[in-house]
Amino acid sequence: MPQAAAIPLAEPIPDPAVGRAGGSDFTPLLRTVREQGFLERRVAWYARGITVNFLFLAAIVTGMVLLGPSWWTLLLAPPLAVVSARMAFVGHDAGHAQITSGRGRGRLIQLVHANLMLGMSQEWWNDKHNRHHANPNHIDKDPDVAADILVFTQHQTAGRTGLRRWLTRHQAWLFFPLTTLEGIALKVYGFQAVFSRDDRMPVRRRVTEGALLTAHVVAYVTLLLTTMTVGQAIVFALINQMLLGLHLGMAFAPNHKGMEMPDPENSEGWGHLRRQVLTSRNVRGGLLTDWFLGGLNYQIEHHLFPSMPRPHLRLAQPMVRAHCLSLGLPYTETGLIESYRQALGHMHEVGEPLRAGA
Repeated sequence: MPQAAAIPLAEPIPDPAVGRAGGSDFTPLLRTVREQGFLERRVAWYARGITVNFLFLAAIVTGMVLLGPSWWTLLLAPPLAVVSARMAFVGHDAGHAQITSGRGRGRLIQLVHANLMLGMSQEWWNDKHNRHHANPNHIDKDPDVAADILVFTQHQTAGRTGLRRWLTRHQAWLFFPLTTLEGIALKVYGFQAVFSRDDRMPVRRRVTEGALLTAHVVAYVTLLLTTMTVGQAIVFALINQMLLGLHLGMAFAPNHKGMEMPDPENSEGWGHLRRQVLTSRNVRGGLLTDWFLGGLNYQIEHHLFPSMPRPHLRLAQPMVRAHCLSLGLPYTETGLIESYRQALGHMHEVGEPLRAGA
């Protein structure tokens, strides 16, 4: 589960591959990628995808209105979760400036998809995700591996008592059940960031984000209560939000869990290439895997080139793999099921001291 972060920056997530090489081993790879045009934007590709997402959303809402207060309407909760996840992936890509190089247009796209459609703060997410990309899996710098409900190193288990101790002992088994809360958690953290008393977020942006977050909640609740009974609306919302969280959790879980965790002692002198490749895991698969994971199955390529448009990640993969192999740098790629096995195996191992103590 993500932790609440400080009030974030309002800028798109920067790409360290743009403007500097990030290390001599990375320079020839960056040059080749640029020459191939893989860093050029794919505006039309994203425009088609966004249009399809909104058409499916309109169809789902129309179905809810036509079915009315019927338990059959609950069958539309899963497809709504899928469409919401698609919009989350678009918001993620917009935050990385993958869709357009225009800062204003990219921010607008992300505001619509994150704040308005998902109820998730754009600026909170950008800050958190920016810090993750800068130092992936770094126990002191990456908020995604900070000790919270889950822990990712055995030294983080020290001092955990009560419910948290029990959760850590069984966290591998509880991981996917806990991800069903992710959709709700993203909303809660976003509201906390926007409506907190922290004055680092400019007032104008705070008002804009707050208005869109509120509009999302009002529109969502209104849709449910005007098409269903209160009981049906509650069940629909639970199914919808839990499946959304599970989908997002399944997309993010294979990326870094169980991979190298750098610290000041073992990562001194690491350049951009080594820092990103050793901490990331790719997931093999075809177009269905690409679609289901939102392109995040090319996690190595995405971390090396955050602004690379999603459809180019698959194309860049062979040259990235070959470059890593030529340097003797491990390039980790597994099947989808194996990626979950490795990630959960690592989490199970982390909880071993508490199980042994019990």
